[in-house]
Amino acid sequence: MVTLVHDMMYREIELKLNPAKCTFGATSGRLLGFVVSDKGIEIDPDKVKAIQELSPSRTQKEVKGFLGRLNYITRFISQLTEKCDPIFRLIKKHNPGVWDEEFQKTFDKVKHYLSNAPVLIPPSPDKPLILYLAIFDNSTRCVLGQHNESGRKERAIYYFSKKFTECETRYLPIEKLCCALIWTTQRSR
Repeated sequence: MVTLVHDMMYREIELKLNPAKCTFGATSGRLLGFVVSDKGIEIDPDKVKAIQELSPSRTQKEVKGFLGRLNYITRFISQLTEKCDPIFRLIKKHNPGVWDEEFQKTFDKVKHYLSNAPVLIPPSPDKPLILYLAIFDNSTRCVLGQHNESGRKERAIYYFSKKFTECETRYLPIEKLCCALIWTTQRSR
């Protein structure tokens, strides 16, 4: 039954899949590096394991590699900008890039978060979307969600996080809100 629903959904949106890269069982399957099931969309445990087994980065190249792996699963990480801010500072041009205790704590915190990453739901076209925006001095965080079938509980569809540029940090609060709203709508097409 689940496979039939998936087939109809894929035909409706004209999505083509390579069967060699995707497997669907009765209740769940892997699709493009994620696990899709009746519960929702989860991060592939193999990807989480690969990140959790990384040793602390010693060079800027290794730090960028770690952030690149996180970028692939960013939609699952609430408040990514805040969580990884110390690590983002390591890759700035004029930073000596010394890995110290603060960076190690951040690294460990992200690894721990991934062991309990949320299950996201796919958007349902017949239900209204809910967007929460949080604006801070140097960043914005957003959650896109919908109510579940009962209409009482909200479920996350996607997490967004953006660090403001140097110019954007000087915006008035209402301008930051508009900037975040435009950025979020462009990202969530």
